[in-house]
Amino acid sequence: MIINTELEQKGNQFPNNIISYKKDIDTLYFTTENDVILQLTVLRDSVLRFRYGTMGNLEKDFSYAITKYANSGYNHLSIKELEDAYVITTEKLICHVNKADLKISIYDAIDNTLLNQDELGFHWEESFEYGSNIVKMSKISSEGESYYGLGDKPTTLNLKGKRFENWVTDSYAYGKETDPIYKAIPFYTGLHHKKSYGIFFDNSFRSYFDFAHERKNVTSFWAQGGEMNYYFIYGPEMSDVVANYTDLTGKPHQLPPLWALGYHQCKWSYYPETKVKEITSKFRELQIPCDAIYLDIDYMEGFRCFTWNKEYFPDPKRMVKELMDDGFKTVVIIDPGIKIDKDYPVFQEGMDKDYFCKRADGPYMKGKVWPGECYFPDFTNPEVREWWSGLFRELIEEIGVKGVWNDMNEPAVMEVPSKTFPNDVRHDYDGNPCSHRKAHNIYGMQMARATYQGLKKFGYPKRPFVITRAAYSGTQRYTSSWTGDNVASWEHLWIANVQAQRMAMSGFSFVGSDIGGFADQPNGELFARWIQLGVFHPFCRTHSSGDHGDQEPWMFGDEVTGVVKKFIELRYRLLPYLYTAFWQNHSEGIPILKSLVLYDQKDHQTHYRTDEFIFGDKILVCPILEPNSRGRRVYLPKGIWYNNWTKKPRVGGKEAWVDADLDTIPMFIKEGSIIPKYPVQQYVGEKDFDEITLEIYYTRGKENSILYDDAHDGYDYTKNKYSLRNFKLTGKSDELILQQHKSGKFSTKYKKFKLEFIGLPFKISKIQIDNETIEFDKVQKKGDFTIVVDKNFNELHIME
Repeated sequence: MIINTELEQKGNQFPNNIISYKKDIDTLYFTTENDVILQLTVLRDSVLRFRYGTMGNLEKDFSYAITKYANSGYNHLSIKELEDAYVITTEKLICHVNKADLKISIYDAIDNTLLNQDELGFHWEESFEYGSNIVKMSKISSEGESYYGLGDKPTTLNLKGKRFENWVTDSYAYGKETDPIYKAIPFYTGLHHKKSYGIFFDNSFRSYFDFAHERKNVTSFWAQGGEMNYYFIYGPEMSDVVANYTDLTGKPHQLPPLWALGYHQCKWSYYPETKVKEITSKFRELQIPCDAIYLDIDYMEGFRCFTWNKEYFPDPKRMVKELMDDGFKTVVIIDPGIKIDKDYPVFQEGMDKDYFCKRADGPYMKGKVWPGECYFPDFTNPEVREWWSGLFRELIEEIGVKGVWNDMNEPAVMEVPSKTFPNDVRHDYDGNPCSHRKAHNIYGMQMARATYQGLKKFGYPKRPFVITRAAYSGTQRYTSSWTGDNVASWEHLWIANVQAQRMAMSGFSFVGSDIGGFADQPNGELFARWIQLGVFHPFCRTHSSGDHGDQEPWMFGDEVTGVVKKFIELRYRLLPYLYTAFWQNHSEGIPILKSLVLYDQKDHQTHYRTDEFIFGDKILVCPILEPNSRGRRVYLPKGIWYNNWTKKPRVGGKEAWVDADLDTIPMFIKEGSIIPKYPVQQYVGEKDFDEITLEIYYTRGKENSILYDDAHDGYDYTKNKYSLRNFKLTGKSDELILQQHKSGKFSTKYKKFKLEFIGLPFKISKIQIDNETIEFDKVQKKGDFTIVVDKNFNELHIME
């Protein structure tokens, strides 16, 4: 149901004159003549919360999205009453609350720029069918304003002129513009006049967003129940908006183990054990790096979760150990549907404890999924989550499985028009009983949360690795994700590129697509181009349906196999760079992928760019997204960028043609960057490195880079046992200075840095390390200059 937000629509109701105001520390309450309450809370100087209640009431304040670890506090807060408005001022924002109608206007406190302004503002419509309100908000769309975010929507990055629905949906073989699909992330960033803000509408009911689609000067959002409850987050930089939203909804609880950042191979399905061993042996034979092998639903006995098919896998513990000995971590799928079978212990225990979802008039919610007729745990009940987490003991602690993949958790139900539970299904909602209308969008999130708790408990002291298909805001705290059942097509290669970028700017970085496409079969060119994109996504996994043929790296001929191997090896070489980006995401909420607009919002040329993105902070990736391409036009952001393959610099701020045969893609490194690289290994931990490479790209000026490292698993890094190196590079016409500052108590296994200097504009005549001149014969000319130094140097000078 689409609700028109126009003023003329019959049934809309609006607040009127404010008759009372009170303040309680950081929270203000405004009440109108018709008993509308506005609760305005100042969380930070740049973050305001707005809650509206009708009939003089606010609901119990509870959210699955907001983390208890979110930062709060402000440097300044003052409230002033004017004739027509109340004015709330923080160090960064000025907020006007209009006395006549509760309409909000928000300004930058530094220069008084208008950032965001209500149009109709808060209004509502009573729903006779459900007995609750349809809550609505409309705001003025500023001149030239652009919009970004909303999670995995398969459309252009800039959402201006479009309308969307948030209702987590199993969307097999979805296409461009399909809406809704697997995730509901009701957060967007607005950008106008070179300043950005974010709005997070924390309402888990079915919700809608209209970005100047219905009316070109108005953006609006509304939901079919619950409160009008939203957060305003100011930048002015988009990166700050995303980081502050991520802080509010939760940064990842811990770093992933490094092996989880390697290449993963998956299919529906690899069985029996001999087939699994055949696949893993082929990887090692061809020396194509791989860290994880996946088992889909066929590993189970009759698709019953937490069981093994003993015909296909007679001794899973032995198999998992043998795979581990060869460097392969085993990841298994677990779905929410529990087969109705009185001889099935998981089902019987769930029945005995009354842990399954029920319909409104009492019977259990019954639906058909892979095992047949199933009941479904109510993951919104903390007792059920605790029970569910305990079911992982055998898989993780005894058998040795290293990761779990939650699928079908929208929740998906087969052979029903809605594809999911009926609205009347009841949920505990952590002591706030409700219908499925409210719980639907968070069901998959809470399943992933319970799974995460199980893996953390039984995998300790190792870090958990969980993947989920369905998600709501805050799910990034517990798990990684992928973009669902895509298709082996060039259109879906484009979609995968956009979705990964959009998820990152929606606070959820650890995401990838099914490389090659899940449905249908790619040709060799498409598979090669998809690998070239996928190795730059935080989650890197090939996955396909067994109905459509084989999709391993060697299935497309020698030429494609060589290309695939080259780029997977590049992924493994870049692991220290990627791990550093994950640390920044974990510690500061910085997105791992950055759309060009997120990277440089002041450059208007970036506002509608879709294809190119920044991987980490320093690497520009420009994937090839069309068949028969031997190059493409790319937009280089402002500054100097070095071609990764030729090492030649190019001036940015404009489009340029770049050649790219099948074995390459346009890829550029920002001037002044220091890119750490490992030697190639077949899996994480295969080798101990005595030295790693630092590629150093000359700049005329100053640039900073960092390198983070720890034990790559476990929790010692939370006890200061990590290594953080801050590099400061200063380039002059006749000198390059590299300074290093070290912190943390972890001692890396590598002892040396191999420094490769790229783009030096002068001939070296003198090298000085920590005030000591080194012998010139230790410098090797190999295109550019290379030198090996102790990792703990403090300052290095290279002079003409």
